[in-house]
Amino acid sequence: MSEISQKELDGFRADARAWFSENVPAKPEFMMPLTFMEVGTDQQFDFLRGWQKKVYEAGYLGAAWPKKYGGGGLAQALQDIATQEMYRAGGPIMLNAIGLNWAGPLILDMGTDEQRNQYIKGILSAEDIWCQGFSEPDHGSDLGAAQTRAVRDGDDYVINGSKIWTTQGNYAKYMILLARTNPDAQRKYDGLSFFLAPMTVPGVDTVPIRKLTGEYGFTQTFFTDARIPATTLMGGEGKGWQVAMRTLEYERGARGGQAGGYVMVYPDVSKVVDLAKRAMRNGRPAFDDPAIRERLVKLLTTYRGLKLNSTRALIAPLVRDRPLSLPLSAKLVRSEFYREINQLAMAMQGPHGAYYVGEPEAYDDAIWQRSYLNSFSATIGGGTSQIQHNIIGEHVLGLPKS
Repeated sequence: MSEISQKELDGFRADARAWFSENVPAKPEFMMPLTFMEVGTDQQFDFLRGWQKKVYEAGYLGAAWPKKYGGGGLAQALQDIATQEMYRAGGPIMLNAIGLNWAGPLILDMGTDEQRNQYIKGILSAEDIWCQGFSEPDHGSDLGAAQTRAVRDGDDYVINGSKIWTTQGNYAKYMILLARTNPDAQRKYDGLSFFLAPMTVPGVDTVPIRKLTGEYGFTQTFFTDARIPATTLMGGEGKGWQVAMRTLEYERGARGGQAGGYVMVYPDVSKVVDLAKRAMRNGRPAFDDPAIRERLVKLLTTYRGLKLNSTRALIAPLVRDRPLSLPLSAKLVRSEFYREINQLAMAMQGPHGAYYVGEPEAYDDAIWQRSYLNSFSATIGGGTSQIQHNIIGEHVLGLPKS
């Protein structure tokens, strides 16, 4: 694709800004999810599905994905502009997070032409919701120990087992599924296979999981003699670990190619400063407390560093010494940062930090408390913070596994 002129970039930005200004919906009467992991009611789901479809049809989602599969066929710079203007206008999150950010890029990267034609447009339009079947109840962060079985039977695989923390599993049409096809493999990783599994076949059942916040968003998924076509296998039998690792690169933001938009509403750092000036502790604003100001400065510095590192990662000479350091550490630093900033916002409120959504004495309708409780999911999904530390140690610093 030829280089885009500044005039073309500016024109696209002006059009996107005008469109989002006119089309971002008014805040509904019901509580909106802060992240895709909190979509727990039909009202929320239908509202966000309609919004994603509208953004896609306007050309501001999937703009850089190939046109022949349903994307816009434009330059990535234009999609980046559209996402920036979406955020500036305060638009709702995109619903189909796993499809847009993990499954879709994976299919474009490693899938067949038939799979791209079958799945990509439905991902972008939110007609086909995707979920992820990696974690299992008995194996925690040890993804390689997955025991959900997939047994070949003619033109099908028969699936038995269970997956947990299946985000939007009760709404999903498809699952990216990691299952064990060879329990006798010498290396446990060699016995795993990766499937683009339909969720609508008999024998697939989901049970919603209620979170500490009282909200839903996750399910446990049970497979009981569920038959899925062998054509849904990706990468070949026994190659599932390699495909799963590529998927996690997308999930952790270490590899580009996502469809655009955003799937989480992050805390506004400037509003934390504003809260410090309003929240009273011992009869005085929290901002007057030197310890609070010190923590605020540290968090603001981290926030600025995160923004600058996003740019730095794209400048090869600046990362030549450790090219993987920024992409592999971004998920860890970002998820822990937002947990910490919500925690500080709660601490600044003193006794008011104990109030929750709907209680009249709560600051900002307890958005900070709700955001804090929900922030832990981001420190777990895609590999816990502890796992992320291991990855950085091994793949960036070259430390041994033992």
